[in-house]
Amino acid sequence: MVKLRLKRCGRKQRAIYRIVAIDVRSRREGRYLRKVGFYDPIKNQTYSNVPAILYFLEKGAQPTGTVYDILRKAELFQERNSS
Repeated sequence: MVKLRLKRCGRKQRAIYRIVAIDVRSRREGRYLRKVGFYDPIKNQTYSNVPAILYFLEKGAQPTGTVYDILRKAELFQERNSS
């Protein structure tokens, strides 16, 4: 099963997170299938590769709770429902 989840990057006390499509059995820093965006909690910035995220969601990928909240704030699910 594939999940959309956060992968921690950056320095100590200065984390940024990549939003990645990853196999459930992989660890947080493990090998991912594809990078689909990033999230910077300090600057509160988000970048999302919308076609890639929609592709994985259509194939059955499940976002984690935090990724779901980030994508909802980016209004990704409104685009998905209107398509």
